[in-house]
Amino acid sequence: AGPVESKNEAAMSELVPEPRQKPVVPMKPMGINASLLGYIGIDTIIEQMRKKTMKTGFDFNIMVVGQSGLGKSTLVNTLFKSQVSRKSSGWNREEKIPKTVEIKAIGHVIEEGGVKMKLTVIDTPGFGDQINNENCWEPIEKYINEQYEKFLKEEVNIARKKRIPDTRVHCCLYFISPTGHSLRPLDLEFMKHLSKVVNIIPVIAKADTMTLEEKTEFKQRVRKELEVNGIEFYPQKEFDEDLEDKTENDKIRQESMPFAVVGSDKEYQVNGKRVLGRKTPWGIIEVENLNHCEFALLRDFVIRTHLQDLKEVTHNIHYETYRAKRLNDNGGLPPMTVETEENHESNL
Repeated sequence: AGPVESKNEAAMSELVPEPRQKPVVPMKPMGINASLLGYIGIDTIIEQMRKKTMKTGFDFNIMVVGQSGLGKSTLVNTLFKSQVSRKSSGWNREEKIPKTVEIKAIGHVIEEGGVKMKLTVIDTPGFGDQINNENCWEPIEKYINEQYEKFLKEEVNIARKKRIPDTRVHCCLYFISPTGHSLRPLDLEFMKHLSKVVNIIPVIAKADTMTLEEKTEFKQRVRKELEVNGIEFYPQKEFDEDLEDKTENDKIRQESMPFAVVGSDKEYQVNGKRVLGRKTPWGIIEVENLNHCEFALLRDFVIRTHLQDLKEVTHNIHYETYRAKRLNDNGGLPPMTVETEENHESNL
């Protein structure tokens, strides 16, 4: 039996294929024990970037949209703790409501802790103030796209600037009237069209005109209406980069939005402290007190946690979408710049 078995085993071994070699998996980069080899200095990149930013400063362009009388200028002045909006630039309070939507951009340089911010506030007087407000969002969309176009033309220049001036709108604060009912067709129409081209942050203006219960209900209703109408506001779900971002932004989307705010550039004395607030017959509404309104949440969101992200989403998403469409429409060629058009004409 012995030799027969060994013959069978030999036959079996011929049938069984040899185990395939596993593909070589590249090794994961191992964390090098720095204490073993001594300090390299990679972490100084952060300090280098900080120094560079402090030297050059950075641009931030914020647009405010909403009917007149909702305290847009005051809120922006409160956000940046300085007179940055139109009221401070010598306009008359008696000035008539424009017949159509106008766009006024006012630039400032704000410095804090050695960091310079080139702030531009873009105001849209006349929006939503007419009897017929049909398509009154069009001039605003046109303005936003014009800034993308301007940036694109600078970018495709052969001799382009090392630092292209950035006039693109990074953030649009959309002011909702504190009716306590529902959004107007105009609000929905505006946000539906503009949310595709700019970061919209909805805010409920003059929130001190509502009771706490009305405010909570109204916020929930607005969120529901935006969801039902498929309107994406900033921070958009699909742009969350990781789980930490998602958790943080979900909280903002589900609880804070739209921020119910009160703005004021007047100071009052409360318990021995000077506070920004609004004086009423029954007390002072403190702008930065979270028990009174959500202004502090909005400020922290726009300036202290998401300012860089607002700029990045504008550049990587909204501007890229515009750029791809323009190049596509132009058969893959960059749009002609003013310089090349002039050269072209002179050659003819």
